Amino acid sequence: MAKTTAVDTPSALDRYFEISKRGSTVSTEIRAGVVTFFAMAYIIILNPLILGTGADSNGTVLGVPQVAAATALAAGVMTIAFGAIAKYPFGIATGLGINTLVAVTLVATEGLTWPEAMGLVVLDGVIIVALALSGFRMAVFNAIPREIKAAMGVGIGMFIAMIGLVDAGFVRRIPDSAHTTVPVGLGTGGSISSWPTFVFVIGLVICGILVARRVRGGLFIGIVVTTIIAMIVEAITHAGPSVVDGKSVPTGWNLAVPTLPDSIGGIPDLSIVGGVSLFGAFSRIGVLAAVLILFTLVLANFFDAMGTMTALGKQAGLTDENDNLPNLKTALIVEGAGAIVGGGASASSNTVYVDSAAGIADGARTGLANVVTGLLFLLAMFLTPLYSIVPIEAASPVLVVVGALMMGQIRDIDFTQFHIALPAFLTIVIMPFTYSIANGIGVGFISYVLMQVAAGKAKEVHWIMWLLSALFLVYFAANPLLNAVS
Repeated sequence: MAKTTAVDTPSALDRYFEISKRGSTVSTEIRAGVVTFFAMAYIIILNPLILGTGADSNGTVLGVPQVAAATALAAGVMTIAFGAIAKYPFGIATGLGINTLVAVTLVATEGLTWPEAMGLVVLDGVIIVALALSGFRMAVFNAIPREIKAAMGVGIGMFIAMIGLVDAGFVRRIPDSAHTTVPVGLGTGGSISSWPTFVFVIGLVICGILVARRVRGGLFIGIVVTTIIAMIVEAITHAGPSVVDGKSVPTGWNLAVPTLPDSIGGIPDLSIVGGVSLFGAFSRIGVLAAVLILFTLVLANFFDAMGTMTALGKQAGLTDENDNLPNLKTALIVEGAGAIVGGGASASSNTVYVDSAAGIADGARTGLANVVTGLLFLLAMFLTPLYSIVPIEAASPVLVVVGALMMGQIRDIDFTQFHIALPAFLTIVIMPFTYSIANGIGVGFISYVLMQVAAGKAKEVHWIMWLLSALFLVYFAANPLLNAVS
């Protein structure tokens, strides 16, 4: 009798994560959690190259090893928290779109320091959590037309791909673009004339093949293999860095030069964790400008997770008959906290990763898989010296591949209806052309409302879309308004 009871009664672990109820096993969850980690691990390499190499207005550079350690820490903490609280197998790590927004817009363009920029990310997370608690986040998501949601995903994909192509030197600005109708060109002088860019092309082919063959962890493997190729190429060609004594060398490596590190592992450098100035941006650039930037962060971060979670939940068979994910409000609250944790760690906002689909395909159905993935992220903190050898040319192929994958959402847009086609098109192209996710969303919302009015469908526009469009009009008119006031 005792033996029968032991077999029929689920363990505490099984009951908590509903492992048997969801048709999974402990061993399956552990294996799938490992698969998800390898599918997401490229962010530990890529995020430091985006955040850890540029100087802020004070000349401070976060550093590649430091950002790598902070990225792994935040991802580990948030992935475990999401698995333990939301109980879904959706890994969380630094969002690619938001980290670029932080590095390019907040720090490089607006002149904020890294602590000030991360402070705005933390405030963004506080607002996102508050909106999720109130239920408003779900209401807004439901108000956005399906076609515009799809266009946002496609636009972000193109933006990410554009960044990858530019960082790798495959697409370059033409120096005398003021005297020509062509602002950018292929490589240098219309050809791929540098070894680093050639390595990027090889890496793109490798990543493309691995993804096409559905190799688990293919993007991570692609970065590792391309880095090895880059090290061999550098050892033979001695291409060197792209900047020597303040002078540009177009044939050099854009960021890190792929050479062997002094050590493989070590104690993680977490010195940048907690380096946050919550309200420093308000005093540096003014309250209105800081509020507008914070508004941009919230808008850029607001829509990322819900669609991803719904798609992953559907893939895992966890949604209901209406394709709704149970316990979505709790999941959104925990996900919103990713911006708080990521900003506090100086790793940028953390969000749900679509790469979790790899683990789900391998059988992940519960939060236990997330706990395994998170523990592996924490272990990865001790291997950060390895990340400094990865050149941006070896990581950029991942951006292009991710962009290509996100383009698949374009099939959800009906381009035969021009009142839908124009705002969707503008949403897609404005993002990469202006190097801004928020610009694309704003132009898309405003043009959608205008085109619906022109088509005689004004009554079909949700009041929230009217509100968001008005807010974006204020955002786009910020500079003229500021000049008028001054």
